[in-house]
Amino acid sequence: MTIQEIENTIVEEFSCYEEWLDKYAYLIDLGKECPVIDEKDKTDSNLIKGCQSRVWLSCEHRDGRLWFKADSDAVITKGIISLLIRALDGQTPQDILAADLHFIDQIGLKEHLSPTRSNGLTSMVKQMKLYALAFSQKQ
Repeated sequence: MTIQEIENTIVEEFSCYEEWLDKYAYLIDLGKECPVIDEKDKTDSNLIKGCQSRVWLSCEHRDGRLWFKADSDAVITKGIISLLIRALDGQTPQDILAADLHFIDQIGLKEHLSPTRSNGLTSMVKQMKLYALAFSQKQ
């Protein structure tokens, strides 16, 4: 699936919930499905700066595509990084760099997060795009 198709699916899934408490519960459930980073990769170099919670993100470049794993010490944050991984995992660096990640605004995620969590979301997206930039230059 393309990033756009995945984003559309995410928007559709979130549209099933009218209340934000239900959307938060769904986010928490998604966090339980997050591809978990290996304990050995929970290092300072994989820690995303700018997040209130601790979020570790690793990236592997394989067969021209990027594969992400993450973990967080906060359940909602883990759900957020899980959504981002779902949209970008297995995609090419070029496609990740070109992605606008419109689903974030369409599901109302940014506007329903605290300012510190919203900053953390921005930091997560930035880190994933930095990985894409680094690997796009190695090809």
